Amino acid sequence: MLLCVTASHKTAPFDVLEQLSTPGAGRIAPLIAPAVDGVVVLSTCNRVEAYVETDTDETALVIADAMRSASGLSAEEFAGAYAVKTDAKAAEHLFAVAAGLESVVIGEGEIGGQVRRALTDARHQGTTTGDLERMFQRATETQKAIKNATALGRAGRSLVRLALELTDSRLADWTTQKVLLIGTGMYAAATIAALRDRGVTDITVYSGSGRGRIFGEKHGIAHVARTDVIDTADRSDIVITCTTSDEPVVKPAMVAGREKPLFVIDLGMPRNVDPAVGDVPGVTLLDLETIRVHAPLEELQATDAARAMVKDAAARFVDVRRSRSAQPAIVALRQHVFGLLEAEIARRPESEAALRHLVGTLLHTPTVRAADYAMQGRADEVFAAIETLFGVDVRPAVDAAGAAARPGLPATAACPVVGDVTPV
Repeated sequence: MLLCVTASHKTAPFDVLEQLSTPGAGRIAPLIAPAVDGVVVLSTCNRVEAYVETDTDETALVIADAMRSASGLSAEEFAGAYAVKTDAKAAEHLFAVAAGLESVVIGEGEIGGQVRRALTDARHQGTTTGDLERMFQRATETQKAIKNATALGRAGRSLVRLALELTDSRLADWTTQKVLLIGTGMYAAATIAALRDRGVTDITVYSGSGRGRIFGEKHGIAHVARTDVIDTADRSDIVITCTTSDEPVVKPAMVAGREKPLFVIDLGMPRNVDPAVGDVPGVTLLDLETIRVHAPLEELQATDAARAMVKDAAARFVDVRRSRSAQPAIVALRQHVFGLLEAEIARRPESEAALRHLVGTLLHTPTVRAADYAMQGRADEVFAAIETLFGVDVRPAVDAAGAAARPGLPATAACPVVGDVTPV
């Protein structure tokens, strides 16, 4: 079965999401992988989700506890902060996430790329399966179809642009603003583009990792070294942070004692800015939690159309997956019948054409009916019927198909208990 354990801005407060997102997919996935057949972890600033292929939904508790333990949260802190979705609901949820329907700002465009990168990372780690691959690929296809067929992308706005819009009403002229951009993360380039759209020309970047010079040269902006970052912040009108640092990079002492107002926009998760910065006189702090509160109502028509497309795509994915579930049994039946056919042809070669036609005709209806039953979720009945009527043991074929879909993993993975977790 396919299963999703999700913690997002819809299920958890931002301080919990901060801690959950700190380890990142690279540290969370290895904790989950031994307990499941395959796993893809999606970790962004507003959600941490594990999509797995497993034998039982009881694995959800193991997955949730792995996410919790990686972040250092207690069972009490994590209780009620996540949700579990299985099979069709898991697919529908992923498709909606990829389309931006589950984002803080409906329709934001960054999430589609993050979903694709999550699959790429899982491939590199060797933790995908055939069904997980197909589900994530269908999610990307659905996201692109929605983007082309609806106005959802125009209905929603990116986090960066919304943050600047919330700042807009308090500024007289964007063209006079001096901006310090701290970080070269996923929102940095989008921030530069959004600022330039507003006429901002004085942008300086600082990166604690040392990538500031290369990033600045690439985007045609100034860069500053660590020794000068506080002086640059003091001269700036706006400080925007978007780093992957685990610790705040802007603290009260860095912005205290200013003579002119300062806007600090924190796009980081975990927080890049100490919340106490908002208490410094003359400083206005805008963080992701504030952005969520002020996120605009989406255009209902575009959103409804997009959700309808998500539901349809998820239903089609599940139908195809169910039809494929009977395929190993059908293959086993055909191999059995064709083995008998070849033996009979060896005895009566003059009747080969008639025998092949007869076998093809006889196999047609069982094959179609088997696929129909699988579409109804009744693949086990197909297996039982073939075993009973033809004496064919289809279980080895089913196990072999499962192992082939999970390269490098055993056909059946143990599910060790990582620890206690409070279920949702």
